[in-house]
Amino acid sequence: MIPAGYMAKRVMDKPDWLKADGVLDVYSVSNCMSKDFTDYVEYWKHNGYWLFDSPKIIANLAEKNSIDMAGVRFFYYEIYELEFHEDDMLWHGCEPERSFVTDVQLPHKKKLEGFDVVTFSAGSSAECSPLSCNGLAGEIKTNRHCLLESLEQAKQCLESGLFVKSEPGPFRIFAVYSLA
Repeated sequence: MIPAGYMAKRVMDKPDWLKADGVLDVYSVSNCMSKDFTDYVEYWKHNGYWLFDSPKIIANLAEKNSIDMAGVRFFYYEIYELEFHEDDMLWHGCEPERSFVTDVQLPHKKKLEGFDVVTFSAGSSAECSPLSCNGLAGEIKTNRHCLLESLEQAKQCLESGLFVKSEPGPFRIFAVYSLA
């Protein structure tokens, strides 16, 4: 797993329509349900994974631009070095966008919450997390945060076709960590 960066999110409780026993809230990487702290792209402070190299960059951006941070939670992400393409059902390499500096500062303390599978059809930022966005957590066993328990489970679900036709791929796997 490769350090990918940080995001501050407004974590959403499980919506009523998501038929996934045991899910309490959604720690998805995508912005579809648990929203990012702001529409951050316009500030151009993100790295090549379209995340932030440190929580301090997020805090400074929020302070400088009067962004309300009440209720946000900070997350740290690592990305699996390959992405899965549903057209040929094979793994291919993936890299951060090279036009952005990516220099992720490792967290001092982190707690692994699980693994998310995220679509990247445009190849830049996270688009959808089919476990939550498409309700696949109703068919695939997830933890209380609507995440998979292991990298191996995520890879197996992709390779067995469970994510095919959920959203346009390719699919990338992220380890999701909460920060104190």
